[in-house]
Amino acid sequence: MTHTTTAFGAEYDTVVVGAGPAGVMAAMKAAARGTVLVLESSSMPRDKSCGGMLNEHAQEFIAGIAPIPRSMVRTPEHVNFRYVDWDRGIRKPTSLRFLNVDRRQFDDWLVSLLPGNVHVVSSSPVEGFTQDAGGVSVTVSVAGDDHTVRCNNLVGADGARSTVRRTLGEGSVSTYVTLQDFCKLEGELEPYFDCIYMRDIGDSYAYSYIVPKGEVALVGSVYYPKTRRPHEKQDQTMDILRATLPQLGEMVKREASVALHVRSAADVVAGRSHVLLAGEAGGFMSPTSGEGISYAMNSGAAAGMAIASSAPDDALAAYSRAVGHIGSNIRRKLRWLPFMESTWGKYLAGFVPTPIVSKMTEGL
Repeated sequence: MTHTTTAFGAEYDTVVVGAGPAGVMAAMKAAARGTVLVLESSSMPRDKSCGGMLNEHAQEFIAGIAPIPRSMVRTPEHVNFRYVDWDRGIRKPTSLRFLNVDRRQFDDWLVSLLPGNVHVVSSSPVEGFTQDAGGVSVTVSVAGDDHTVRCNNLVGADGARSTVRRTLGEGSVSTYVTLQDFCKLEGELEPYFDCIYMRDIGDSYAYSYIVPKGEVALVGSVYYPKTRRPHEKQDQTMDILRATLPQLGEMVKREASVALHVRSAADVVAGRSHVLLAGEAGGFMSPTSGEGISYAMNSGAAAGMAIASSAPDDALAAYSRAVGHIGSNIRRKLRWLPFMESTWGKYLAGFVPTPIVSKMTEGL
């Protein structure tokens, strides 16, 4: 594999936009057909506002590729999901278990697995593209200069604010605002991935999460689209949490990002013509739990395999068939969403026996 910031060719069999889990898996599988160029708008390795939790589906997927290096696993090695109604002091642990990894290192490790015919270029945002009968012409900016790259198929794996999706004319899906604080740990936290609901932050607040990760704790919060002054709301959230959890010490870093706000089956789009959409760019993300890593890897791999096994004109149809079950999974979860987000739904959850909460969580 070659890492570079500027040098790349004018023609590739496949161009992938985005070097996250969806993009890497698409590139890895598409490489079986021919040369692949991966374009990442950020510098690498990159941060992402994400808890870095690998559920059992993600772990099973990765096990079929390579062993996860111990160096990226954090303490505690595994954490179980726990539902927390903060105001009423209700805590319901579940059997849903996650492998606790450093997300920055995880993404960088995935890139390192790419074969030699995959060319990775960072700090190179895609400005747009055009399609014709013969393929796709992609315009990419490198150090302020525009370059054109030709390919048979383009994979948009560029996240919730996908340039590829927008250029296709499919429209952007609305996004949550996400903020994540890295806090020094001043004592041990219980080995849980806590999902916290509280009522004093306002209607724009969705939920928070806390997970111990080595010498720090990640404290993230998710706010609904168009939230004003989210940093102030995160400060307010931290004050409430610290009043009960003195283990949350000094904040050493805060990350801000967005996450997909899937609300309709129409938000899930496989692509158009020679362009395929994977991961959040295609709407592939759990609308109920916000989990996206397993969806990204599975949809990305499906895109790459469709390209590798089909003629360029037929790749989208093959991909659409391959991700049909993922779309069905998302539609099923969307039926639960109004209940989960309602005030009365969150209130009633506190009365549901813990074993039932645990079983229900497995499906969300």
